[in-house]
Amino acid sequence: MAEAISSDYLEPYIVPPRASPHKQTFIILHGRGSSGDKFGTVLLGTPVSTREQTDSPISDETLACLFPHARFVFPSAARRRATIYKRSYTHQWFDNWALDPPATDREELQNAGLRETTIYLHELIRREIRLVPGNNSKNVVLGGLSQGCAAALIALLLWDGEPLGAAFGMCGWLPHAYRMCQQLESERDEGPGASDGDDPFDPFEREPGDGEEMEDEDSTSPKDKAIRWLREEIGLPSNHVFPHTDVCQDIPLFLGHGTEDDRVPIDLGRLSFRCLRDMGIRIQWREYEGLGHWYSPIMLRDIIDSTPLLN
Repeated sequence: MAEAISSDYLEPYIVPPRASPHKQTFIILHGRGSSGDKFGTVLLGTPVSTREQTDSPISDETLACLFPHARFVFPSAARRRATIYKRSYTHQWFDNWALDPPATDREELQNAGLRETTIYLHELIRREIRLVPGNNSKNVVLGGLSQGCAAALIALLLWDGEPLGAAFGMCGWLPHAYRMCQQLESERDEGPGASDGDDPFDPFEREPGDGEEMEDEDSTSPKDKAIRWLREEIGLPSNHVFPHTDVCQDIPLFLGHGTEDDRVPIDLGRLSFRCLRDMGIRIQWREYEGLGHWYSPIMLRDIIDSTPLLN
């Protein structure tokens, strides 16, 4: 019997391993308006390009064929009102406004859903870690498409457990990337402890008495400050353990994006890549000429090839 987690989310669509023993688990998130079963069925039916010929697949091998010992978990987002769709209900990981780069308009719409989704995904990841051999987090991979990619990246940055085996995102973006990039650039320009004599307002600075022990600002890296700001911006509750931010640096990440994406502009993907790279994430980025808002057999092959665990 499945272990219950949040009641606001349906049980994930699960495809068990084709062969024993169970060795790995993939947790993969759909985009807005879809669901775990719809997305998972199509993804697992998509052939993966071979290494010998990348222009088009020359075999019927799919992710399920290539990883017969893997369990595939496709969670479904909760039904929420989408402001951009005149507040109609749809399955979405969080609410958001138009994604015109740098996607800073009405950013506050994202926060409640990102908070709830991050807590849910962390619960789901912990559950799946307990099911893999040896309870080894390195045998769990997290990924997503579009808004599912965005939700997975936030969950990854705020993950408070042992490092996962890998993560990937397809045609997605990092929410709040622009403001986190500003923080990183400001810290890099000023240097540790730099001051011009003024005391400017710092939106990333914490106030005493927020329920956490304050640290020496000079000993806090720009990456740590940016991730702490993100945690507070989305309002993660104080009883949710603040992550050791080096954890996310130990998780290899692949991001792929189509150059013809008309839903999530590729410039937003590029901004996300730069922000994550500057935070010290082990990230690979690839653009796919002529590809729209979807994945491709070549992208699936690149996801596999980018990670030693999947090779």
